[in-house]
Amino acid sequence: MLDMGKLIEKAGVLVEALPYIQRLAGKTVVIKYGGNAMVNEEIKNSVMEDITLLKFIGLNPIVVHGGGPDISAALKVYDIPSNFIGGLRVTDADTMHVAQMVLVGDTNKQVVAGINSNGGKAIGLCGIDGMLLECKKLDAKDADGNAADIGFVGDIVNVNTKMLDLIIQDEYIPVIAPIGTDASGQSYNINADTVASAIARTMKAEKLMLLTDVDGVRDASGNIIFEISKDEIHKLIADGVISGGMIPKVLGCTEAIDAGVNRVHIIDGRIPHCLLLEIFTDTGIGTMITK
Repeated sequence: MLDMGKLIEKAGVLVEALPYIQRLAGKTVVIKYGGNAMVNEEIKNSVMEDITLLKFIGLNPIVVHGGGPDISAALKVYDIPSNFIGGLRVTDADTMHVAQMVLVGDTNKQVVAGINSNGGKAIGLCGIDGMLLECKKLDAKDADGNAADIGFVGDIVNVNTKMLDLIIQDEYIPVIAPIGTDASGQSYNINADTVASAIARTMKAEKLMLLTDVDGVRDASGNIIFEISKDEIHKLIADGVISGGMIPKVLGCTEAIDAGVNRVHIIDGRIPHCLLLEIFTDTGIGTMITK
């Protein structure tokens, strides 16, 4: 027996999404995929479904994935210690070799296969391909603000936007592993948030979507802020409401806004179909940062 109420409810969801689909058709959306969204199989598949659907309804998704836990697990197998300074992995030559092997050879292909199995056409890339991500060695600092050598960790100096334009204007979805290179061919490990933000800025993306393990920015009372300006972000930092590891994340978001990205979203990647819920509903589920 037909449940007419449920059918009407589904139609209502589609109608609610319509103006957003119309507004975003042909626009670029950069998605940073990481955290627990990469661990749970059900959530992984829902993210792949969301990305595929975005392409089919006329958006141009670009996916940048992380893979820190996969790297740590592989390093343990090879008996190579994992060390971090300022939240970044210290990457000596052995660690660089493992990171590149895991991110490019394994994690990247898993994401590509996930999108393809849902009917999309994904192409796996890393920053070495076509000099997509040209880097220099990152000038890092420790927790006390002193200069620190963290090895082969990259600072992006150029993004090959021509290459990405060629891919997204066709029917393909680029999936990018956060490994870059310098002019001499030396590979560098790069923070995936940094890569996603750099690509969003240089591509003048309509949206940058950060799938995280938090549900957004919260106010002093602990409530999720669904929409906030970059100036309000700075005030919350000054007041101590935003603290710890959220500070570099939200500052990266405001830098993307300053560089021309229209909207940056911090959303909980552990929620099924988090991308669709954030983009195509009136309230969204996370925090949207605007100019």
